[in-house]
Amino acid sequence: MTEEVAAAEKGPNAWAQAIAALVVVGALGGALYVLQQNDAKAADKPATCRVDDEDEKAAEAAKTAQRVSGTQLCTALNRKDLPTLLGTPAERALTAYGSDGSVETGGRTIPSPEGTVQLDTYTVKLSRSYDGLPIAGMQDLLNEAQTRTVAGHPAVLYSSPTIAIRFNLGGGKSQSAPGGIARTLVVAPDAKDRGGSYELSIWRQDDVRPDDAALLRIAQQVLPTIPGWAAAR
Repeated sequence: MTEEVAAAEKGPNAWAQAIAALVVVGALGGALYVLQQNDAKAADKPATCRVDDEDEKAAEAAKTAQRVSGTQLCTALNRKDLPTLLGTPAERALTAYGSDGSVETGGRTIPSPEGTVQLDTYTVKLSRSYDGLPIAGMQDLLNEAQTRTVAGHPAVLYSSPTIAIRFNLGGGKSQSAPGGIARTLVVAPDAKDRGGSYELSIWRQDDVRPDDAALLRIAQQVLPTIPGWAAAR
């Protein structure tokens, strides 16, 4: 018995060297969490964001440091109307989870919380970077990059490949292979682009190119609901 998960690669930024590790860890978390959601699937109910003791500790630490937590990102993303925003209104969330990891770069530890929701057709991931870097000029480094404005905030829309990872749930080694294309929006947390970013990615399980209109609809509705989002003035 195997489980296959597609994970989007992040674009080149200050912590690009950690891409490989993040992709593998993120995909593994999704695969394992599928098993924990069997009861929700059997009951034909949308998955809810997991909250356990570790999540609560991470959320409390993030609150103390005035940061958003992975659980908060998952909750913001896992809306009742998410399937409609994606253009697949008959679907529901199959898995929903948050994580509060970090990456090491230049001798610094940079928090990188993220939330992920998977449906039958799409997977959607929302992350927050506290690297302090503005997104201005990022379009020159990314594939198919286009500048955008989301709720009054500067943004960049770009493409990145995904990696399909197959886990052997009965034991044995995992296997990876090229997947489809993810479409991603990198959005400044404030209208003046003073550093850091949100990253919203969508990709399809069937490797068909995602719908940009769906990505933009989600960004417009979800990002302003995140704690710490600064309204454009």
